[in-house]
Amino acid sequence: MVNVLAGKMVQKDKLVNVAELVSAYYEYTPDCSQENERVSFGTSGHRGGAFLKSFNEAHIMAITQAVCEYKKKMHYDGVLYIAKDTHALSTPAQMTAVRVCVANGISVAVAKDDEYIPTPLLSFAILEHNKRVQSIADGIVITPSHNPPQDGGFKYNPPNGGPADTDVTSIIEKRANEILQNNLEDVKMVTYEMAIETEYVKEYDFITPYVVALSQIVDMQKIQEANLKMAAHPLGGSALGVYKKIKSYYNLNMDIIHPYVDFTFSFMSADHDGKIRMDCSSPYAMASLVDLKNNYDLAFANDTDSDRHGIVTPKGGLINPNHYLSVAIWYLFKHRENFSKNLQVGKTVVSSSMIDRVCASIERKVYEVPVGFKWFAEGLFEGWLGFGGEESAGASYLRKDGSVWTTDKDGIIMTLLSAEIMAVTGKDIAEIYNTFEKEFGVAYYARIDAPATAQQKKILKNLNANSIDIESLAGEKIESIMTNASGNGASIGGLKIVTENGWVAMRPSGTEDIYKIYAESFLSQEHLQTIQQEAQTIMQKLFA
Repeated sequence: MVNVLAGKMVQKDKLVNVAELVSAYYEYTPDCSQENERVSFGTSGHRGGAFLKSFNEAHIMAITQAVCEYKKKMHYDGVLYIAKDTHALSTPAQMTAVRVCVANGISVAVAKDDEYIPTPLLSFAILEHNKRVQSIADGIVITPSHNPPQDGGFKYNPPNGGPADTDVTSIIEKRANEILQNNLEDVKMVTYEMAIETEYVKEYDFITPYVVALSQIVDMQKIQEANLKMAAHPLGGSALGVYKKIKSYYNLNMDIIHPYVDFTFSFMSADHDGKIRMDCSSPYAMASLVDLKNNYDLAFANDTDSDRHGIVTPKGGLINPNHYLSVAIWYLFKHRENFSKNLQVGKTVVSSSMIDRVCASIERKVYEVPVGFKWFAEGLFEGWLGFGGEESAGASYLRKDGSVWTTDKDGIIMTLLSAEIMAVTGKDIAEIYNTFEKEFGVAYYARIDAPATAQQKKILKNLNANSIDIESLAGEKIESIMTNASGNGASIGGLKIVTENGWVAMRPSGTEDIYKIYAESFLSQEHLQTIQQEAQTIMQKLFA
């Protein structure tokens, strides 16, 4: 159900009160006996809200102390890079983290001039450090991604530069909750004033090395020569300083839309549910940029920490993320001469099967994993995955020479790649995708969100192939029922049912009280709706 406010500007009196929000961060105390007030690492890090007592200073003190202890245990003796986005809680959380790290004798690198730093730039910094310096660096990203303005998020990235795997986050989560339960007695801490005066805190220029190196992964010269008229919209997020640098360094014909930081994000139109959400794949959140599609050859946006991408073209409007992933994969493996024939393509279990069909046509093996970019980090780091992408508009890929770039999602290289594709092919992204539909069939894809209690989410997460007893789905024989991904064998935290011309996957959200039904049909919109209806019936029986 789409809210009546979707795609419209939010009324001023509905915007978050930033002063109250930051006060709540410091003054509210979580109750560890309440499950929703404990530290919980979902798909990617711990997320919560200060008013809800799920993202407060106590949480950040506990998580950072746990990270410091883990870092020492693993003998990661290098600097801890810290990046933050433009959510109002991110700066207070960074200040808390710095205080704890210094008290624990951990050297940290924070952004020069207190810049906001995207997730991919942190990954890039860790990997570059570990290539040239003997000490082992890791990092923290303080962001709730595209979540509403009142939310906060905190994520740990180990030395491979990607999001920490569950074997790491489970250790940090458990220890952080022990610290909370022990009334923070194990937390070491100094004042912020003392911390920044010590030798443990250094400023680091995250932006310049990343921007200079972009020509190693995107053909910036081709983009320059094409002189495409472009618009970059950081959606008030951490990509703002990066796009300013890219524009000046490469002399691009690129306007930067709303080049300001606003902690209330008052310039955003409401998402499907009436909330402000910096989701660059949502037509409602992206309404203002879509309105500009005829003014530019290409327009693009990133979410608040710039790990996701949104592409807008004159002929396609806001390009469906699955469509762009298909085009990007086809283009890269056709135009990167130094990409090995053995490189695989990473996709999540809920990404479009159009990717499988495109990969079959270019003779590339698909590596399918559960939801979460952390499952691609190892393959990108070791160089046997040429590309890793999620249906939620997150992806990264290798440099032109086949070496690692980032092991976390990089929305900036994905937006610039769209410019390279248009410059080289002379075609709109939508035109290229249309050729896939003619060759491989039309993919009808949709996701439904439904409310779910904690118990229902637990039931869904623990399903196995024997949990349901059906032989057909939407009139087709079931080919497979999966609870583990075919690529790495890891649990998908739900269920996927596959037929010849369609599939459906059901899984609980890691951050919200909902479960998600992803479905796709290569027959018709009606077939897709039948798949969705039968999936909902399956869920009702499981929850009964």
